[in-house]
Amino acid sequence: HDALPIFLHPGFEHRLELAAMWAPVAEEFDDLDLAGRGSRRYERRMTPRLDSQAALASSDRIWEEEILPALAEYIRIPNKSQAFDPKWREHGHMERAVSLIEAWCRKQPIAGLTVGLAAQGMKPVAEAQFEGFIYPMMEHIACHAARLRTRTRGRMTCPAVFRAPWGGGIRAPEHHSEANEHLFTNIPGIRVVLPSSPGRAYGLLLAAIRDPDPVVFLEPKRIYRQYKEDVPDDGEALPLDVCFVLRDGSDVTLVTWGAQVKETLEAADALAAEGISAEVIDARSMVPFNYEKVVESVKKTNRIVSVEEGWPQSGMGAEIAAMMMEQAFDWLDAPVVRVHGQDVPMPYAANLERLALPQIDDIVAAAKAVCYRS
Repeated sequence: HDALPIFLHPGFEHRLELAAMWAPVAEEFDDLDLAGRGSRRYERRMTPRLDSQAALASSDRIWEEEILPALAEYIRIPNKSQAFDPKWREHGHMERAVSLIEAWCRKQPIAGLTVGLAAQGMKPVAEAQFEGFIYPMMEHIACHAARLRTRTRGRMTCPAVFRAPWGGGIRAPEHHSEANEHLFTNIPGIRVVLPSSPGRAYGLLLAAIRDPDPVVFLEPKRIYRQYKEDVPDDGEALPLDVCFVLRDGSDVTLVTWGAQVKETLEAADALAAEGISAEVIDARSMVPFNYEKVVESVKKTNRIVSVEEGWPQSGMGAEIAAMMMEQAFDWLDAPVVRVHGQDVPMPYAANLERLALPQIDDIVAAAKAVCYRS
């Protein structure tokens, strides 16, 4: 799956750009170093002067004769790191596949070509290696993917999925630990999805791929190895716009998403031991957000705490607080309380990383505060 976002068929206005980029790569396969040491020379040759007809012809030829066979060879390898083994490099196409992958680790071309591919009615699933690397892709996501349907008055759509491992808690540098879902939540025209378990990730990803509009699919990498579930490959998708009520309660509503679902459920257990019944809602879909389900819960519990891993400024917790004031004020017996990550870049040291992320005790303290329990 990690090769597919790189080998994207030219489409829409990006076909000319692709032809100009692939042509010099096809000519220099033997010169490109498999470890990436040839990338500087490659970048100097990124803008050859090609006339449009020659560029388009070169684009089609390279796609059919070079890229497709290389991709077919590459995806047959069970462990993609084996692509660097000499036994896999005996075939010419394998050599070319690895060269293309090494040369195309940049995110902006991946996003641009994804938009072009989706505009032609295909279903590309692009991947940023980490959410902190998605910033170069935002121009194509916000300026083109999100607007293509309205820009063309419905004549064209962009059924693309932009995947990115999301969040901290794995002791990685700050660009590998971003929780920036709010960068996308105020852009009309795209959906933003954050699963919280393997089963929900399976069903939501299927739904995202089948959706006719662009979806930003953020995968909490902290739970890649945190949960083990039997996930039947039955092709059953989950609805994108509905919250999950993971635990019923009557005293306080805890609404969260992504990796924080685990801590929130454990906080609910701790609260139950003290006689506080907490209802836990997994929002899972940031856009559109199922506010109706949250309001329904608040009408029952009369209190709400939002729990998010990201920064507080302009985050989803702030949006939830505003919506509760607009839609559920008459049912609130206490102010809305937000639990969130610290307003600092994610620290690398394990002890500082724990301080930067919401912990079980933080959630318990917030819930007890809205219940006026010391």
